[in-house]
Amino acid sequence: MRFYRRPGPADIGKPLTVQAQENIRVFEPNNVRQVENAEDAFVANLPTLLGRVVETSMGDIDHLIDELQALRERLQGDSDRIRTDIAKHAALSEQVMQVTKIISESVHKLPEAPSTA
Repeated sequence: MRFYRRPGPADIGKPLTVQAQENIRVFEPNNVRQVENAEDAFVANLPTLLGRVVETSMGDIDHLIDELQALRERLQGDSDRIRTDIAKHAALSEQVMQVTKIISESVHKLPEAPSTA
């Protein structure tokens, strides 16, 4: 169903206002009824259209929620791993300090070397 007249070779060079007026004349009472029927069809299909839009939007939102939950789990796992690594590093540093203290005390307890003077 077409509500306007397509421009042809004779329309080349015509002002746009003249072409618009010719297109306005195309709207006759029959065409108005067709427009009303088209509006009724649109109104009748509106719930279906809105349902599709809502379904698509909800699907997108659910997908984003799933991605965010996966990222949250990954961040939680990384956080736990880093916390464990820090605790291991602290324990290792404490052991190194104890070994260093033992070695330092042992070196001080060594007999002094005889002097060769």
